[in-house]
Amino acid sequence: MLKEFSIIQMNDSHGYVEEHWEHFFTGSESEFVKVGGYARILNYVKMVRKLKNNNVLFFDGGDTFHGTYPVVNSEGEILIDLLNKFNLDAMSAHWDFAYGPKKFKELLSNLNYPMLAINVYDKVSDQLVFEPYIIKEVNGVRVGIIGIAATIVDKVMPKHFSEGLYFTLGNKELPGYIKKLKEKENVDIITVLSHLGFPQEVKLAKEVAGIDILLSAHTHNRMYKPSIVNETIILQSGCHGSFLGHLDVTYDFKQKKIVAYKHELVVLDEKILKDEDMEEMVNVSLKPYREVLNEVVGSTKTDLSRSLVLESTMDNFLLNAIQDYTKAEMVFSNGWRYGAPIPAGDITVNDLYNIIPVNPKISKVKLTGREVWDMLEENLERTFALDPYDQMGGYVKRAMGINVYFKIENSFKERIQYLFVGQQTVDLDRIYDVAFVTSQGVPTKYGKDRQQLDIRAIDVLKNYLKSEQEISAPLINTITAI
Repeated sequence: MLKEFSIIQMNDSHGYVEEHWEHFFTGSESEFVKVGGYARILNYVKMVRKLKNNNVLFFDGGDTFHGTYPVVNSEGEILIDLLNKFNLDAMSAHWDFAYGPKKFKELLSNLNYPMLAINVYDKVSDQLVFEPYIIKEVNGVRVGIIGIAATIVDKVMPKHFSEGLYFTLGNKELPGYIKKLKEKENVDIITVLSHLGFPQEVKLAKEVAGIDILLSAHTHNRMYKPSIVNETIILQSGCHGSFLGHLDVTYDFKQKKIVAYKHELVVLDEKILKDEDMEEMVNVSLKPYREVLNEVVGSTKTDLSRSLVLESTMDNFLLNAIQDYTKAEMVFSNGWRYGAPIPAGDITVNDLYNIIPVNPKISKVKLTGREVWDMLEENLERTFALDPYDQMGGYVKRAMGINVYFKIENSFKERIQYLFVGQQTVDLDRIYDVAFVTSQGVPTKYGKDRQQLDIRAIDVLKNYLKSEQEISAPLINTITAI
């Protein structure tokens, strides 16, 4: 007997509740299209539910409660009613811990669906903090859903993200949960809802048997077709709520396996109509912020985006502004993946907060040339480690005032071939004046005379725009693979 049902995946939406610009590659050029928004997401989900007689599961891969000014300003509260209208089945998490575990649990208590994680433990009791799995029956098929949160929360994120908690990879725990669900709970299909990142999840699927479907997140992969690894169907669906993953599954009870599937990466562009009720809810939620956020504060000649792993025009704008203010010899920020692009033209206050929603204070520190070299080697390892489980970053750390030439394929501490400060070869013994934002820009173990300045990133960006009027922030090969 054959039974069909559908899975819809949203991941890494980063607080983008309404339509926004998204970047697309078109050969040698880039294209920017208005896409996304909760109103389009809900309308699409409603259409699929109607078409499939409600035989649909809808999952959120996490990175939901962070990324835009209204969401950060309200510590996620603004999203509760909107998310509950989706009638999701479960979520995973990463940046969702940004306001601390206590606040995240408070947010979860008001949702009508659970957070799942087999790899998040209380430091005192060693007990799981969240439900490890749920079971859903859809069109007669019993689906076991196992959650895995981002393992990097207590390793590279600010310390308050993981206060009182520790995180594992989940790879050692997973086989036991699969066995329990198959043998004791009699589930037909094992689905893993993970926020480890695509390279990590490919390795996970290779070493753990019995996963039928793996819903991937974290790395913002736009998967136009699933990857099949060790008979596991793996999909991931972009970011910013610009896309949804839609997987139709056919299960054969006689063969006890999935015998067919159909997948589409749904681009939520103008072809997808907006749900009117959700659109009204979003407008009401954002109304208190619109006047401030819609103010035009400058313009850009350069399309600003974070679409590239080694260097980005968006972060070059941020770093140029910080360097202009601090006069530092070099400037660093984290290699954030999130942040909707800003096409050439006007820049609004909303755009500035999309670049750096936490609006941290600018910091300075003294680093030796050796510390700069070691910090960059560490960052390159966390981005390009040969073992996916050792990859713990976003994109490569963003930098200004330096030029790095490196070999991606080399092992840890052997990647950098040349490092220049200005036009001079780095002096490993010299002390350099460095500016940065957040501990991800320059981790606390590096440097001395660390200080926070009495100015925040948004004000620095505004001041820079005021002085420049129209900015330019092209790629300048600060980090180059050779």
